[in-house]
Amino acid sequence: MGTKRIAIVLLVAGIAAAFVVGEWRTKSVMADVEDNRVAIRDDCDPRDPTWAPTGGCLLREGDVDRAEFNAALPSPLSAAVIGHQAWRMDPSYLKIETDDNVGVRNRGGRVHTFTEVAAFGGGRVPPLNQGLTPAPECATATDLPPGARMELTNLSPGNHRFQCCIHPWMRALVKVKTGD
Repeated sequence: MGTKRIAIVLLVAGIAAAFVVGEWRTKSVMADVEDNRVAIRDDCDPRDPTWAPTGGCLLREGDVDRAEFNAALPSPLSAAVIGHQAWRMDPSYLKIETDDNVGVRNRGGRVHTFTEVAAFGGGRVPPLNQGLTPAPECATATDLPPGARMELTNLSPGNHRFQCCIHPWMRALVKVKTGD
């Protein structure tokens, strides 16, 4: 086999492998969405004792200490709190049909909420609300401790906004459509 032919064979094999890996990644991401599940995530560092006064960190492994978390709250580009990117809802956008349920699980090491709000806003922890008007629904939000689960049922057609009332940058939009 000539050098050119070997190079072409290797190129074709590499493209095929990239396609297979890309297809697998797409399917595994899509599987999470198709399963109608929302994971509430954070990456608190359980070795950092400064988390203890506010409930600690119940993750086995995490990389964000309290100082890093606090440093990520503000941005010079926004008057509102930005928050640490490891504190998030995954996925942040989900489409379902009216007869579908949505499972929610707190996979983080901190307490969160998954609260439906009329409009996204601030939460119930004043230092984390910088530049935000608190969403009224947050006054009565129910805590979701690490590992806890909940299920949303009978959502009406339309857009449903959910946020964490402790960390208000954690948001998800569930779009409910009528079945065809």
